[in-house]
Amino acid sequence: MKLYIWICLLLPSYAMAQGTNSITGKWKTIDDETGEAKSVVKIYEKEGKYYGKIVKLFRAPGEDPDPICEDCPEDDSRYKEKIIGMEIIKDLKKDGEEYIEGTVLKPDEGRIYKCKLWLDNNKLKVRGYWGFLYRTQTWIRTE
Repeated sequence: MKLYIWICLLLPSYAMAQGTNSITGKWKTIDDETGEAKSVVKIYEKEGKYYGKIVKLFRAPGEDPDPICEDCPEDDSRYKEKIIGMEIIKDLKKDGEEYIEGTVLKPDEGRIYKCKLWLDNNKLKVRGYWGFLYRTQTWIRTE
């Protein structure tokens, strides 16, 4: 009986700890140049790959609260689509502790970068590559 009680007490905390080891969920994006929150991205798994879509934008007064991606490449299906609801992370594969070989779109520039993601102290590191150059942002879990 005591064993049963311990299992019931420890199982929820174990499940919560396991959930924090995943990149799935909602993340507040933080601009690496300004330090400002830009959006909330929901990362999810689909058919063994990981994707992320914008579910909320933080807009300054006077900015369009529901913009479209006018700067996206014209040959991309996201061109002139609404940014809220847009899939900006595509095709990431889990490789050990990293998620690799995917792409990330920066809608305000219309640029698509190769990317990789990894967790660091329950913060998400998002690195976009353009050739040999790269930038890394730190996103914060919102759930």
